[in-house]
Parts: sequence; C-alpha cells; structure tokens
Amino acid sequence: MIVIVPYRTEWPNLFESEARLLGRAFGTLALSIEHVGSTSVPGLAAKPVIDIQISLAALEPRSRLEEILFGLGYWHVDLGDFDSVYPFFVKPNQWPSTHHVHLCVAGGAQERRHLLFRDQLRGSPELARRYEALKYDLADRHHGRTRESREAYSLAKTSFVEAVLRSAASAI
Repeated sequence: MIVIVPYRTEWPNLFESEARLLGRAFGTLALSIEHVGSTSVPGLAAKPVIDIQISLAALEPRSRLEEILFGLGYWHVDLGDFDSVYPFFVKPNQWPSTHHVHLCVAGGAQERRHLLFRDQLRGSPELARRYEALKYDLADRHHGRTRESREAYSLAKTSFVEAVLRSAASAI
C-alpha cells in the first residue's frame, strides 16, 4: 500500500543521521548531500521515506559508488535510461523502504530540478497543500502492492511537478 502520513517532526533528524553515515562513506566524493522529496518539506504529509540526493563530480566509476551504497545496506533499483543520470537506491531492499538515495552530477539538471521543486514547496504553503492533496488522491487510486503501481503513482505526479518547475523558471 502507498500510505501518506501526516508530517513527522523526526524526519529532519532521520535525514541528518543518514546524511552523516553517507558523508563518512562517500568522503570527498560527495560534494553535497541534500534532503529532498516530501519529507524535506516542513508540514507536508508524505510517504514515510527519507529521500536523499547526493551530488558528485561524476557518476563514474559506477561500481565504486554502488560499492559504497551496498556497504550501507542500499540496493540499486534500475530505472532504465534515467538510471544513467539519476541512479536510485533503496534501503532496505524490501517494500516499504525507509530511505531512498538519488545520485546526480553536481550542477546538473537533475540536481537543480529536485532542489528547485523542494524549495518551491518549502516557500509556498498553498503549493505544498495542493501537492499534498494530489498525493492523497493518487495514493487512493494506486494500490502500491506492485512495482508497476508504485511507478504509476510516481509518474502521475509528473505534470504537477513540471508545472511547478515551469512556473519557478519563468519567475527567475
């Protein structure tokens, strides 16, 4: 099941704790480690999963990056072509996971998009409420018992995310 829960005040602390582990493991490879996703937006209801974005100078050598994450209990989830620009890892390996790690190139489009979307939600309570309502609606429509259903839930949020990013870009 895809379960959306009210905001939990411990989410920032859970991020900080995991970010410290990741920072020690990645060392100077990690140029930044950011809390992204809905749990990074104060007051926003979310799936109770801490999304973490690690920005690197390069996504290669991939085997070294995977080795680091595997050593911390993360598992790679293949996202097809998108995997080459935003590799995705989950912990633990069974559903539901508690942590997601997304790797990206520092200064790249994926890094900018995810930080911009997060910052737009943080800066607009009204926008965050609209996103929250959408997530509740989509969770009701997508059961989440299969990977396909979970992907459909995520993909159904795309038009909202793209509209927010377009609006933010036009305001700059």
